[in-house]
Amino acid sequence: MGRGDLRVNDRFVIPAGELDITYVRAGGPGGQNVNKVASKAVVRFSLRDSGAFSLDAKTRALACLASRLTTEGELIVTSSLTRDQGRNREAALARLAALLAAAVTRPRKRNATKPSRSSVERRLDGKQRRGVTKRERRRPNDAD
Repeated sequence: MGRGDLRVNDRFVIPAGELDITYVRAGGPGGQNVNKVASKAVVRFSLRDSGAFSLDAKTRALACLASRLTTEGELIVTSSLTRDQGRNREAALARLAALLAAAVTRPRKRNATKPSRSSVERRLDGKQRRGVTKRERRRPNDAD
């Protein structure tokens, strides 16, 4: 792992060359400082063109993050939480790593289970009691 590379999880590392980090003026905290200093960090990552992910992981990430991608397939993450450019950069990179880590993880396969006999009986008993309650609310001439 080179200097500036971003570790997504144990399997994937994004090379620093695939990340485009720029800074713009932020409208957040800072008073008059925000008019002078470009402290908001903007991280652009071209997910579609990246070689950091396997084909399976990239397909899963593209599907999961489709609403966040630009038409060119770029994922843009910003941070203007603090007045410090370096901390904003770290926060934006951490958010990008968290987004990608969540997107590339394979969902666990659900094992279908059968409800226990007692849980089925409890459910049916509750339905029976509810039906009796509703029947008792009826007017006497509406009885079956």
